[in-house]
Amino acid sequence: MPVLLYALLTRLYFAAIHLASPFSARARRWMQGRRGLFVKLEQALSSRQDGEPWVWMHCASLGEFEQGRPVLEQLKAARPELRVLLTFFSPSGYEQRKDYPLADCICYLPADTAANAARFVQLTRPSLAIFVKYEFWYFHLRALHRAGIPLVLIAGAFRQWQPFFSWYGGLHRSMLGFFKTLFVQDDASVDLLKSLPLSNARNAGDPRADRVLQVASEDWQQPLLAAFCATSKVIVCGSTWPADEDLLLEVLSEPDFNAWKIVLVPHDTDPVRLRRLAESVPFPAALFNSLSGSEGQQAAAGLRLLVVDTVGMLSRLYRYGQLAYVGGGFGRGIHNLLEPAVYGLPVLFGPRHQSFVE
Repeated sequence: MPVLLYALLTRLYFAAIHLASPFSARARRWMQGRRGLFVKLEQALSSRQDGEPWVWMHCASLGEFEQGRPVLEQLKAARPELRVLLTFFSPSGYEQRKDYPLADCICYLPADTAANAARFVQLTRPSLAIFVKYEFWYFHLRALHRAGIPLVLIAGAFRQWQPFFSWYGGLHRSMLGFFKTLFVQDDASVDLLKSLPLSNARNAGDPRADRVLQVASEDWQQPLLAAFCATSKVIVCGSTWPADEDLLLEVLSEPDFNAWKIVLVPHDTDPVRLRRLAESVPFPAALFNSLSGSEGQQAAAGLRLLVVDTVGMLSRLYRYGQLAYVGGGFGRGIHNLLEPAVYGLPVLFGPRHQSFVE
């Protein structure tokens, strides 16, 4: 019965995405990315050799990919012969990392149905499957288990309020049994899993720490940002949502902050919204992608607000700031605090931070 209920609820969820696709660019990309997925996958894997070792890493989105990336790169360094299949659930992850050079095949995860999962595993036949952090799709996990393919979770983080530890969480608890090992971020997660009881959990720390240290050590410069910041005091506001932006722009418009410049990196990069945002402030502002070359750098120097309307730079551009604000704390939860902290910046964030140990 729980499996039937899960199948019904997930089908309703995927149907809702389909219904929303005419009105939501994100939902539309989700649908378009999965159209003809198995045909494309068969073509991409047509040249694979018998006995060739493949590792499959699945991530929900871009943040989870950055969390799993150090593990994947260490695997490739130790075993260069490994071929890599990389899948994403969300368009924001796939669109930004669809050209990731270490992966041999990159695609969306098929919708979680019994037929899709069995077909996907039969077609890809990985030697190892790695799921990152929060991705628990019953039929995909069950298909891997039935095929005898080793499955591990990395960067897991478990909390008492999750379904695994509730009276109604029997199906979720059964998913944990499909994993050979659950590599989690802290001892609290290990203790919770032992209470189920499960003995396959290991505290391996948070690979985000490895990733932000790696990024901070890289030599990275962005001429337009350098021209904008120059010798000014700069606050870098990363992964912001409208609630964050309303508060920030209200406060930073006060006279006490006139000397501060603002780099704003919204989580949602819808071009219409960002253009309206840049036009709404009472001081000189522009979109990052509207400026280019030496003329763009000269224009940037005279701005007070630079709205970064591209994805993929945030973890590096914190190095240009003296203060950081991380968004999401007025919604479902804050984004990555380690990205600015690794540069030694004071970090501000909203009130919904209780699930974030850092």
